[in-house]
Amino acid sequence: MTIKYDTNGLVPAIIQDAATKNVLMLGYMNEEAYQKTLETKKITFFSRSKKRLWTKGEESGHFLNLVDIKNDCDHDTLLIQVNPVGPTCHKGTDTCWGAENIPNYGFFSTLEHVITERISNKDTNKSYVASLFSKGINKIAQKVGEEAVETVIEAMDNNDERFLYESADLMFHYLMLLQAKGFTLKDIEAELKSRHK
Repeated sequence: MTIKYDTNGLVPAIIQDAATKNVLMLGYMNEEAYQKTLETKKITFFSRSKKRLWTKGEESGHFLNLVDIKNDCDHDTLLIQVNPVGPTCHKGTDTCWGAENIPNYGFFSTLEHVITERISNKDTNKSYVASLFSKGINKIAQKVGEEAVETVIEAMDNNDERFLYESADLMFHYLMLLQAKGFTLKDIEAELKSRHK
């Protein structure tokens, strides 16, 4: 791999969780740190303040296990995917920006959060979600069944717009059913991963 180190012999290394795709930290590598990372499969940086190599986790045990290294289009920045062991930041947080390193399923994660909020604010919120949850899990499950049937019916028709509309309804109600049962998309992901060969 061609790497263009700067005038100090360093290259920025963006550290990303291989599973969640969240950015965990930024460090710097010189050629020696890069080679040690490849050899040990543990992320090693060059500490600009200590003027030496340091393997992330050498004191805390919170190692960053190497999964993959990519170079950007200009060959002057590395994107390193890792499996972290424990929190990444020396302050004890998952990331150096204080964010939790949890899976993000894009807008589906936003919907999960909205559903959670509307369930917890059921006394003051007259939302559809709160209303359906107040009727109990049987009603939520029934609604998922109805939406599934409607999705299947539309799948056999030629109206793609109706199919997508019913599919969205099904997914929305399924997210509610997951929460009613105490689960999230993360649990479904874990189940699917356990089946993956």
